[in-house]
Amino acid sequence: MDQSDSSKSQGSRPEGHKPSLLERLSTMLLREPEDREQLIALLHSAYEHNLLDADALSMMEGVMQVSEQQVHEIMIPRAQMDVIDISQPPEKFIPFVIETAHSRFPVIDGNKDNIIGILLAKDLLRYYAGEEFDVRDMLRPAIFVPESKRLNVLLRDFRSNRNHIALVVDEYGGVCGMVTIEDVLEQIVGEIEDEYDFDEDEDNLIPDAEGNWRVKAATEIADFNEALGTSFSDEEVDTIGGLVLKATGQLPKRGDSIVIGDHIFTVLRADSRRLHSLLVQSKQSKEK
Repeated sequence: MDQSDSSKSQGSRPEGHKPSLLERLSTMLLREPEDREQLIALLHSAYEHNLLDADALSMMEGVMQVSEQQVHEIMIPRAQMDVIDISQPPEKFIPFVIETAHSRFPVIDGNKDNIIGILLAKDLLRYYAGEEFDVRDMLRPAIFVPESKRLNVLLRDFRSNRNHIALVVDEYGGVCGMVTIEDVLEQIVGEIEDEYDFDEDEDNLIPDAEGNWRVKAATEIADFNEALGTSFSDEEVDTIGGLVLKATGQLPKRGDSIVIGDHIFTVLRADSRRLHSLLVQSKQSKEK
């Protein structure tokens, strides 16, 4: 083989050619990751070389996390479920529907272990239209899932069955919570804000009729102290979310509560990466 053949066998790269970032990444990909940790390291390497942006990296990590998480880790606890009792007439529960502003409500007959269906808020328009109205006729079937079900399987079921909400049951068949398709998607893409979430332009602290406060996790501690008359230190952390994380030592899940000083902090919204909003109650008002 002459020199020309030899140069062809070595490819057409000029002398001194340096592989591009894409070529180096391709070489890395040819060495298939042997476990999850190696795959994550590979993704982080791609991010560091500007082949992925931060959002893409975060979503890829979220996808892998969803395959390992179970329903009980993200569900809305039973105590915090907003439900409608079939025994109440529409004029009694419609103000509650308007106040909570959900699109779907589990409907119970007596207690939360006896859920007979799901009511879509939009179906209540028939009541205002003066049509013959029977709540039982409006109900959609309730879907029940075990608390150990993996989120990736649940998401596939949501998509194939066109459901948006499922009731979670424990090993004894009792209802222990509920989960929505939005809850699952937020584990992948982060917080999904809708028209009923905090708006960026709204106040960080919103009082309710019972003397409690709904607080953005990003609220500055100084602002919180001024509004509630507290004296939490901001020397080590700047925000209320940071205060809660420091007290718990880990990222709490929705529904988790922790006592700090004279107040109880309950997580209202959180994803797998950060806190978003909290309900703050004084211990004195809670005990009354």
